[in-house]
Amino acid sequence: MLVYMAMIYFVSSLPRAPLPPDVSDKTGHLTAYVLMGVLAFRAVAGGLPARVTWPLAIAALVIAVGHGALDEFHQSFVPGRQADIHDWYADSAGAGLGLIVCWAWGIIRVRADA
Repeated sequence: MLVYMAMIYFVSSLPRAPLPPDVSDKTGHLTAYVLMGVLAFRAVAGGLPARVTWPLAIAALVIAVGHGALDEFHQSFVPGRQADIHDWYADSAGAGLGLIVCWAWGIIRVRADA
């Protein structure tokens, strides 16, 4: 997860996000943070598969959403970039969606021994 966070930080340091021309900035944020949500849950749960509990899901969401907020703050200092609350909303929605999608697909599931 830390490597992925560093990758997001690196991309945020660029004057322009390296997105394909037909992909919007918000879609890029949403997509990046879907994976961040999965990785954050994996980190707090100690690996996958793990039982989804409210405390673990909230902890993962706080980590991902917090990183999104720090990333937006960081962008306010990068020439050519700006902090945007709507980008943070997309980050937050992506993190939540990552948790929901993983649960729905059975990637995050109740362990057989639990």
